[in-house]
Amino acid sequence: MKTNKIIGEKIKGLREMKNISVEDMAERSSLTEEQIMRIEGNEDFPSLAPLIKIARVLGVRLGTFLDDQQELGPVICRRESLQCSEGIGFTNNAVRKHKYMSYHALSTDKSGRHMEPFIIDVEPAKNADFIFSTHEGEEFIYVIEGAIEINYGKNTYILHEGDCIYYDSIVAHHVHAENEKPAKILGVIYTPY
Repeated sequence: MKTNKIIGEKIKGLREMKNISVEDMAERSSLTEEQIMRIEGNEDFPSLAPLIKIARVLGVRLGTFLDDQQELGPVICRRESLQCSEGIGFTNNAVRKHKYMSYHALSTDKSGRHMEPFIIDVEPAKNADFIFSTHEGEEFIYVIEGAIEINYGKNTYILHEGDCIYYDSIVAHHVHAENEKPAKILGVIYTPY
């Protein structure tokens, strides 16, 4: 996928610019060297948690990997541009690496932002062996279409169209479509850097 290729190239470019070796990146991010090389080489669709860890090691916002322009004022994203934009694919973080979420960024042109808003298409993840994610920050999810299941700590929440949830990302969590039917959500992610 074109956008994923850009992300891998940006990560590698930033890492090299900051003179951080793959070995140092792995040690500081708690990822393996192989994971980092596969992400940089565009062999894997990374899940969100590793990207957040990489961003922290590099000292940049998560959105830096998505930025194209630097707009200081407000940024408007029109419906037409969102409908034809290519999404960024993330896996379910499972062993089989099934791509189940496509993120459509809503504010890539805004510089200095602290939140990352996305429209996310959530595909069914049949028989997935989910690995929970945990990272610094907060997340807000609003269900636009369908239903999603959120595993949060020891609790499970089912959200339907019009429902929303706001939670601390440091608690182990996983978001996926409920009842093996696709869903669409608005997700806003805040990660301190």
